[in-house]
Amino acid sequence: MTTNSMDLDELERDALTELVNIGVSRAAASLRKMVNREVVLSVPAVEIVTRRSAASLIGQRESESLIAVQQQFEGPFSGRALLIFPQSNGLSLVRAIVGEDMGENDLLDMEDEALAETGNVILNGCLGSMANMLQHTLQMSLPDVRRGDSAHLFDALATSSEESFVLFLYINFTVRDRDIRGYVAMIMDLPSLEKLKRLIADFIDRVMTETE
Repeated sequence: MTTNSMDLDELERDALTELVNIGVSRAAASLRKMVNREVVLSVPAVEIVTRRSAASLIGQRESESLIAVQQQFEGPFSGRALLIFPQSNGLSLVRAIVGEDMGENDLLDMEDEALAETGNVILNGCLGSMANMLQHTLQMSLPDVRRGDSAHLFDALATSSEESFVLFLYINFTVRDRDIRGYVAMIMDLPSLEKLKRLIADFIDRVMTETE
């Protein structure tokens, strides 16, 4: 359930969705160069929920094991970004990146490296573009690959979970003829989310001033 204190109003949600869409479009362009195939990434929905709720949302949709690429980010707002796939979708994405001719064992050997590189491209493209449009920069850590169920990935059972929130995005990937679904999540504490909301308000003010 979304917490009342962090609810986005319609204008804030529209602005944030637009920022994310621009970031994802730039990430898709970078990924297209990696795989040399047409890549489309869409962001149909943006939510702010607790970590426990985010884990539950993915757990209800996905019955198989999950694989995630995570990166820490620091700047005017800080936290942890996750790019999450069902395990089978992760392997499909790796095949799209490294080619169809690679054997299963070689594919598995390269899986983490290819996923980390993909996550780095998508998360950096998305977050970097968002921060740039908010007139700030973020420092990103090296990507790290994790596996497990949704509760594990979000540390949803941690005692601090009630104070940590997730900016939750559902994205659809299409890589050539492959439909690969995934999720992007940004886990932030309350002060970081409040700073992000203030930056979004400043962004809205700038846009409205420019259009007057």
